[in-house]
Amino acid sequence: MTPPWLEQYASGQKTGYAQAFMAYAEYYGVDGSADDDPEIEERIAMHRQPLVGYASRTGTRRNLAALKGADWRLLVSAKGELRTEGIDRYALDNGAWTAYQLGQPFDEHAFSVAVERLGERADWLVLPDIVMGGMASLDYSLKWLERLRGMPCRMLIAVQNGMQVEDLASLLSPAVGIFIGGSTEWKEQTAHVWGSLARRRHCYLHVGRVNSARRIRICAAAGADSFDGTSVSRYAKTLPRLDRATRQRDMFAAAHDGLEEAQRATADLLI
Repeated sequence: MTPPWLEQYASGQKTGYAQAFMAYAEYYGVDGSADDDPEIEERIAMHRQPLVGYASRTGTRRNLAALKGADWRLLVSAKGELRTEGIDRYALDNGAWTAYQLGQPFDEHAFSVAVERLGERADWLVLPDIVMGGMASLDYSLKWLERLRGMPCRMLIAVQNGMQVEDLASLLSPAVGIFIGGSTEWKEQTAHVWGSLARRRHCYLHVGRVNSARRIRICAAAGADSFDGTSVSRYAKTLPRLDRATRQRDMFAAAHDGLEEAQRATADLLI
């Protein structure tokens, strides 16, 4: 099931943020094409905005007020209540992690309903994946990427243990980005690699399940655009410390590398 409003974007009757940004990036050679063809020149430097924190959806007024005050955004799960709680900027999670924790199969219907209700105005959405599923997860995500072609928001592919850089490289662009999933240990060990790949392809980079200042620093070093976590949704008192960590820029992040440097950082690398 696809949203009834999607056809207007897929046919070109409407232009969403992802399509508009992709056209802009293509014009300036920062759509990933320079990574494919050395004859193409990147005509401008793409600078990432400050790291953005997304908190898992909560209905607690005190915590919501704290999130709004700090300009954090909301991550709404397809397996939860489909409400944005008055927060304008939000992203849509597919609910696979929640289903995995509960020992349940992925709920395609719930995800489809969530996309129909909230997908059009989301910052981005995570394509359905198989937690810890390796290449089977990538194949599953690609089926949904085709099914949702034309989405006005960015779509992110969840990377899992067992995936390699070149499995994804040709799929990525300013409209299709990376969501770093997988095990916690693997996530921390490989974040810098995915950061270099995101620099090569000029794609969005998000890191899932980040609940400490140390992990936020890992995200910053990788050049991530954003991260999500549950800590501030549950305990508002943790927000000031985590928010301070998001505002500490990493001058040596992978996002600041030149294209050739980013290519060298991911060449012949097994993760």
